[in-house]
Amino acid sequence: MWRTVFSGSSVVAIILLLIACGKETSPKLPYYNTPDFSPIFVESASELAEKIPHTISNFSFRDQNGVTISEKDIEGKIHVADFFFTSCGSICPRMTKHMKLVEKAFPANKNVVLLSYSVTPWIDSVSRLKAYSRANNIQSENWHLLTGSKAAIYQLARQSYFAEEELGFTKDSTEFLHTEHFLLVDKQKRIRGIYNGTLELEMQQLIADIQSLLKEN
Repeated sequence: MWRTVFSGSSVVAIILLLIACGKETSPKLPYYNTPDFSPIFVESASELAEKIPHTISNFSFRDQNGVTISEKDIEGKIHVADFFFTSCGSICPRMTKHMKLVEKAFPANKNVVLLSYSVTPWIDSVSRLKAYSRANNIQSENWHLLTGSKAAIYQLARQSYFAEEELGFTKDSTEFLHTEHFLLVDKQKRIRGIYNGTLELEMQQLIADIQSLLKEN
């Protein structure tokens, strides 16, 4: 009968190895720098600055309360963006329902902002957005339904958020913008995720990814 004998130091080493292997690691989310959404992973701040120059551009729109919301309101915060219109009877109601799951997951968390841009701003006035928010029981102070210049919204959606991916990147405001995508943007205004806003399962992933970003330095 064979018997294996371990020294005290060997036992300690094995225990430490088992502990290390048992720890769950949370890999950092990739960055997205181009409308083809090729994931890029970086290891350092210098590499980040070199490889990921793209950030969300400056903007200024009014929300459902008539308050002007700009890039200053998302400085140092995580935000989720989507694009909808109040008269949409197809995917938008489902997207709003699913955004409410995100709202519910981070109640009163001022570090998480939700921005829903109207793609028919010539129809969706402040008062119409207010009525929509009431009809959908949108209560969070951090969820802004935005209206303003059509050209500015469309350019921001396509050039900054890559909302329609490569398909929409070269389009202008004469072509209607309609997308089911939710975009996750980190505290430095860099895109970190894209999700199908019509699928509840994707919202669970979005919520998990927001939690990961909240832990990032």
